[in-house]
Amino acid sequence: MGLTDFLRPRQSNFFKLLLDQADKTREGLVALEEYMQTGDPKDAKRVTEIEKEADELRRILIDELNRTFVTPIDREDIFTLSRAIDDVIDYAHSTVDEMAIFGVQPNPFLKRMVAVLREAAEELYMAVKQMRDRPNLASEHAARAKVLENQAETIYREAIADLFKEPRSVEDLVYLLKMREIYRHMSNAADRGDETANIIGDIIVKMT
Repeated sequence: MGLTDFLRPRQSNFFKLLLDQADKTREGLVALEEYMQTGDPKDAKRVTEIEKEADELRRILIDELNRTFVTPIDREDIFTLSRAIDDVIDYAHSTVDEMAIFGVQPNPFLKRMVAVLREAAEELYMAVKQMRDRPNLASEHAARAKVLENQAETIYREAIADLFKEPRSVEDLVYLLKMREIYRHMSNAADRGDETANIIGDIIVKMT
C-alpha cells in the first residue's frame, strides 16, 4: 500500500459503520417493544443480547477511527454520533434490566413510550442512511425523530403524574419509586435519541 492509498479517506467504511450501529439500535428498540407487549423474560434477554452486539459495533468503529488518518467527516462528529446512537440502546437495556431487578411488568405507559421510541429509532436509522448522499432527506428524517422524541417525553410526564395520584400504602410508594426509575431510563433513551438527531443535523450543516 502506497502513501496515497494510506491517506485516502475511507468514507464508505465510516458511514457503513455508523449505519450498522443505527440499525442495531433500531433492532434493539423493536425487541424492547416486543418485550413490552409480552412481558416474556426471553424477549428481555434478546434486548440484552442486542445491546452487547451494539457495544461490539461501537468498539469496531472506535478501533477503525483510531487507525484512520483521514476521515470523511470530523473525527469528533463520528465519535459523538456513535456514542449517542449507542446510548439509546444502552438505556433500552437498562430499562429491561431494572424491570427484572424490581420485579415489575410492562404497563400501558411503557408500551406507549417504547412504541414512539421504536418509531424514532427507525427515523434515526433512515437519517444516518441518507446522510452522505441525500443530506436534505436525512434532515427530514432527523426532524421527524425529534418530534417523536418530544412525544415520548410527553408520555413520560403523563406517566410520572399518574404515579403520584394519591399513593395509599407503603406498597404503593415502593411501586412508585420503582416505576419512576424505569420511566427515567425511557426518558433518557428519548433524550439520547434527540441528541442523535441534533448531531446528525450539525454534521449535515458542515457537509453542505
